[in-house]
Amino acid sequence: MTHIFHILTLNNIAQVGLKRLPAEQYEVGNQVGSPDAILVRSQDMHKMEIAPQVKAIARAGAGTNNIPVKQMSARGVPVFIAPGANANAVKELVIAGILIAARNLLPAAHFVAGLKGDDAAINAQVEDGKKHFAGVELPKRTLGVIGLGMVGSMVADAAIKLGMNVLGYDPHITVDAAWSLSSQVKKAHSVEELLKNCEFVTLHVPLADATRNLVSGERVKLMKHGAILLNFSRDGIVDNKAVLEGLSSKRLKYYVCDFPAQTLDAHPGVIALPHLGASTREAEDNCAIMVVDQLRDYLENGDIRNAVNFPDVAMVRESPFRVGIAHANVPNMLGQISTAMAQAGLNIHTMLNKSKGDMAYTLVDIDSAVPSRVTEQIAAIKGVLAVRYLPVEKG
Repeated sequence: MTHIFHILTLNNIAQVGLKRLPAEQYEVGNQVGSPDAILVRSQDMHKMEIAPQVKAIARAGAGTNNIPVKQMSARGVPVFIAPGANANAVKELVIAGILIAARNLLPAAHFVAGLKGDDAAINAQVEDGKKHFAGVELPKRTLGVIGLGMVGSMVADAAIKLGMNVLGYDPHITVDAAWSLSSQVKKAHSVEELLKNCEFVTLHVPLADATRNLVSGERVKLMKHGAILLNFSRDGIVDNKAVLEGLSSKRLKYYVCDFPAQTLDAHPGVIALPHLGASTREAEDNCAIMVVDQLRDYLENGDIRNAVNFPDVAMVRESPFRVGIAHANVPNMLGQISTAMAQAGLNIHTMLNKSKGDMAYTLVDIDSAVPSRVTEQIAAIKGVLAVRYLPVEKG
């Protein structure tokens, strides 16, 4: 008999993704009871009571501010994301923001919207008023990119193709990101060095303690006179008070962001969009496909890819009998797991263990069926957070 997985959706998830969950094996919907997993986009889950049988949470996006990741880690529940699935959508919006600011398009559009009279009168007003909206061209201007992950690298590449010089800063750049970065991107050795040398600055870093208010009052004062700051990453990365002071002093010409705030919205130098970064049909489809595939692979095979709180662990099945174990990253854990299996007369065919910070995850393929008393014994080991038996079902 086929096991049915129950998937609760908290937001509208693109159907192209949901269709990848076979109807004969998955019950999916926003009213599903006793869920095995949760699919979410933007809904805040911090005050939500997450059922004890939930085995995984998958967010169709890149950030996890709306998910209680620490709480899930303590329960041995991976939180999946879709890194890079919306990268092109964000890149295009950043480039649009650069062009809107460089050519003063928003105030120009507001000016045109306020014109009155017949065509002759409007034409006269246009000829008289357009001089107030003269902008700058991008070639030879310098764009500073703080954060050179997938989005930052794509923005840098697009800016280079538009003729801009690009200065990048990322002390934590990954090997993969470094390989994909254009050789024309020059390296800044600090945020301060970057801010001093760029007419445009765009932010592409996650929100963490180290990046909160990354753009502070002191750092705004370092920027070139009339600089343009873009933030399509997270609102907490920029100190809004510092931005307003920078706009008032003309140190900043525009602040272009995806995060409206009451303190900012009244200022003419703020171009705030309604969180449109990933709001394209393609990005929503890509995110849904990516997290659904990851979620299904975890539920059926125990494999983990792109979980923010777990290491990546994927192992080709060499046996129909598999156990997945989430546990603390402490000494002798594998020895205790192996001993429990050996004492039950079970032969380990293949084992894979990886760790990420305090969290570790182990997949074990066994040559014969695993009795429930063995998984219960492993679950009782100090430091084990969750144990799942994942046999391949017949029929």
